[in-house]
Amino acid sequence: MGAVYLIRHGQASFGKTDYDELSPTGVEQGRILGLALRARVPQVDAVVTGAIKRHRQTAASCLEAMQLAVATQDLPGFREYDHDEIIVRHEPRFARPETMMAELAKMPEPRRAFQTIFGKAMERWIGGGHDAEYSESWPVFRERCIGALDQLIASLGPSKTALVFTSGGVISAICHALLKFPALQAYQLNLTLANCGVTKIIYSERARYLSTLNEHAHFEGMQHKLITYR
Repeated sequence: MGAVYLIRHGQASFGKTDYDELSPTGVEQGRILGLALRARVPQVDAVVTGAIKRHRQTAASCLEAMQLAVATQDLPGFREYDHDEIIVRHEPRFARPETMMAELAKMPEPRRAFQTIFGKAMERWIGGGHDAEYSESWPVFRERCIGALDQLIASLGPSKTALVFTSGGVISAICHALLKFPALQAYQLNLTLANCGVTKIIYSERARYLSTLNEHAHFEGMQHKLITYR
């Protein structure tokens, strides 16, 4: 059996000019994950990212700690959905990000307020009643994520191991396809995925299976302050 480890990126920079930049916590999460994987995964045949900054930065921090000299390949199929578009389709007044940030800044709990807005926007996107309004609808996104997994496994061949640095939406979409739970639960699953948590897919010539989901025990105990979800 082969194995694909889907790794959610480290904590990004919510509220900053460049959300895609890892926070200092995100960099440290990648390092601690790398130390854990160094003992756990002695052989790595491929390292893939979803081709955005926070994926690449998480990979760099993790691989340095693993002392692993493997070339990293970008595979855009593992790129996250466009959260900006999803929000704007739900709330057109947020077409200018500055407008949303100014509105959130007035709230007593900006993160919680954003999550409420984003949750409603995601329900609209996944719900299926407005697919034509999006450049990438939920069904198309899900098939793109599964296609990326298929492409990777085909390139690996039998009994190989790959690390994939990606995002929570991608991991949730793949889990949805494998487990076939209701689509709206994919977003609920996404909310529970820890930064630098690990989801393991095992595969053979005939099928692929979800082996583990959202492993983040490497942050428990002395490292519990590194458990974050955004």
